[in-house]
Amino acid sequence: MGDISISGPVTGIDTQSIVTALVNAEQAPKQSQINKQSTTSTAQLSSIGKIQAALDAFRGAMDNMAKDASIGGLTATTSDANVSTVTLGANASAGSYQLVVNQLATASKIATKTYAGGASTVVNASASATSLTISQSGQSYAVSVPPGATLQQVRDSINAQLTSSGLSANILTDATGSRMVLTSTNTGVGTDITVGGNSGLETGTSLVGGAPQNAKYTIDGTPQESKSNTLTEAISGVSIKLTAVSPWPAGVTDANSSGVLRSSSTITVARSTDTLKSSVKGFVDTYNALITAIGAETKVTTNPDGTTTSSALTGDATMRTLQSAIRAELNAMAGTGSLKSLAQFGVNTDQSTGKLSLDDKLFSAAIATNPTDIGGIFNGDKGLLARMKSATDSYALSGTGVLATRKSTLSDTIKDLQTQQDTLTARMAALKISLTNKYTTMNNLVAQLTAQRSSVMTTLDALNNPKTS
Repeated sequence: MGDISISGPVTGIDTQSIVTALVNAEQAPKQSQINKQSTTSTAQLSSIGKIQAALDAFRGAMDNMAKDASIGGLTATTSDANVSTVTLGANASAGSYQLVVNQLATASKIATKTYAGGASTVVNASASATSLTISQSGQSYAVSVPPGATLQQVRDSINAQLTSSGLSANILTDATGSRMVLTSTNTGVGTDITVGGNSGLETGTSLVGGAPQNAKYTIDGTPQESKSNTLTEAISGVSIKLTAVSPWPAGVTDANSSGVLRSSSTITVARSTDTLKSSVKGFVDTYNALITAIGAETKVTTNPDGTTTSSALTGDATMRTLQSAIRAELNAMAGTGSLKSLAQFGVNTDQSTGKLSLDDKLFSAAIATNPTDIGGIFNGDKGLLARMKSATDSYALSGTGVLATRKSTLSDTIKDLQTQQDTLTARMAALKISLTNKYTTMNNLVAQLTAQRSSVMTTLDALNNPKTS
């Protein structure tokens, strides 16, 4: 509201101050309510967002641990990282395996004829659109080739439409011109790419690199095949990615390899106390990070003068139930071994902060005699990791979870408070104008009365004073 000077020249009253005081008195109660609710809602929205981020990180860590059998104290290694890489998963068990890779799985590749004009060659010079049909494994995909389309534009259109189907295109250029090469992320026998349609691109195509083939390998001497170079079931609980054919023994080449086997590499799944301890420590740290985040938004701070300051979510019922759900699963007994709780492994809970700590001495003693029990506590459908995830599902679900709903409600509240603020501001502006007009009218009336009084007094004075000759 702009300042309006209405001080009366006749009355001498500071009517501007009176109007301001009256407007402020009218505005103060509602303004105080809006300010308080806005501050509270904004702080709570920020705090809920921080808790949600911490909970998402915690749940993500639980997922990763559930997929990684290192929480059970196992590690997977290979003696030749050039031939394969290995990743440990759930349900793995200790063991040693000999791997020989004789052939990698390959993908189908097909090339168009060479266009002397390069990638900018117009492949559809007609006035109407044509079509290029790409087929693989019983599925066909039609790509429209509009009038005036170049080889580059067709390539871009294929990649935009078919990448999610595993198909892609590229352009190879040399001194003779450019050709488009179609390939696929799908490998193995039966994944041949064929092209058809009426675009002209299907004419003069050629196979690049031969027909697609399966990976051929042996594990402990047993011949096996796979359409993919990623083996997820060859060894239970271990994912193997084949990256190269196994080398020949020293002094042997393709030319003299008749009857000679390629060199094997060793895949080892072994128990590691250090890995187990590191994994448990990782769980402790992840859990503590969530508890710390909740604590920071719910704590009560004691000030130097003895007063206390509450946080945005101090006493919040949602935070209490979330913590209770997590702690209930943490303290529940699990596993099939003789040791069924984390406390028996030296993982202790601080009663004042709720955080976990690891007693190195007790942990080392426990796993020295019961190393497999820790996996039973953490892993499986009824293990701690799965139960922690399940206990927080209702809070973390996107859009419909407790925290998401709270954030939505708080956001709506803040928007409503802004609407209330706008309405109040407009009402106070109207009130100031109304009061200003009333006091201006009063001043004008007083001015008129004062003028009339002055005229009357002048007349009376004239009548009372004798005329001089």
